[in-house]
Amino acid sequence: MHDTGELKKRIDTCLRRLVDEEEAELLRVSDELAPLCRQLRASLTRGKRLRAAFLYWGWRASGQPDCEGVVKAAAAMELVHAAACTHDDIIDDSRLRHGAPTAHVAFAESGAPAWGTAPGAPHEVRQERSAALAMMLGDLLMGYAGQVFATCGLPGAYVARTVPLWSSLLRETIAGEFLEVLRTGGVVPKVAESLEVARYKTAKYTVERPLHMGATLGGASPRVLAVFTAYGMPLGEAFQLRDDLLGVFGDPAETGKSNLDDLRDKKPTALLALTAALLSADQGQQLREALGKPALDEADAALVRQWMERSGARRRIEDMIQERIARARAALDSVPLPPEARAALRTLADSATNRSL
Repeated sequence: MHDTGELKKRIDTCLRRLVDEEEAELLRVSDELAPLCRQLRASLTRGKRLRAAFLYWGWRASGQPDCEGVVKAAAAMELVHAAACTHDDIIDDSRLRHGAPTAHVAFAESGAPAWGTAPGAPHEVRQERSAALAMMLGDLLMGYAGQVFATCGLPGAYVARTVPLWSSLLRETIAGEFLEVLRTGGVVPKVAESLEVARYKTAKYTVERPLHMGATLGGASPRVLAVFTAYGMPLGEAFQLRDDLLGVFGDPAETGKSNLDDLRDKKPTALLALTAALLSADQGQQLREALGKPALDEADAALVRQWMERSGARRRIEDMIQERIARARAALDSVPLPPEARAALRTLADSATNRSL
């Protein structure tokens, strides 16, 4: 049977090896790059390794055996994720991830005369410089993703047939992030618009595209690829819907991040869009006033959470999650797959959506 814990250990080992090698190369350039090395290591220390697991099981679902080459290819998906998180944290000015300072915050906190600025430089200048350093870290992580994938050790012909998928993955992820930025902080979008952001920013690069990558590496049939879309898209949306709930109702001690950020930024989540749609005109105005406060505090957030509960929006989001999980499971049952791969993908459907962090 499959062992998700053992696969995670193998992915972690691959990533640690990469960091060790690249740290040595960076420090060979200059000792001043030590802070970059620390944040490179920190950005890859934690994680559920879901995206790596989906690539791995896409490969196994195509009838291919376990091998170190596919584990290394799967690790590349975690580098894509780390890059996306680093950039996302800068855009949102998020302070915590997994309970630790985000990269741009860590750079700001560690820099004694602050990264090329005079000791008395204004706070804004120091923040801008730290954000620039974190942006470069994100770019470096994305570069490493391509490097690790291309040198994974699988036959070159296998790797070459995934090139169009890399283009799609990057295009879709940037499109989703761009749409989120455009739709954040203004008028609360409609539910369909929020789901569109979730689909492109999260669902595709978290589930569908890693599965397609693994299956394409393994030479899977078009039918299997279509099933992985039918499985991956609803499951990826369910993953983001769960994330939206945790972003507002989660315990920061468990999630490792603030449960005020999404509300302060007025993120275009389906949870917020559905709440706004279910409230009366007067309640909707109060919601907009609470969210419009530049310094939204816990008392304001508690009021918004009450509206989300009383309007039935939170319950509906839970129902949407379960409906999407059911669709994903049904898709898996529509095509013959190796039993071990089917079991693993069913397990991943649960672990990706029934979580507290």
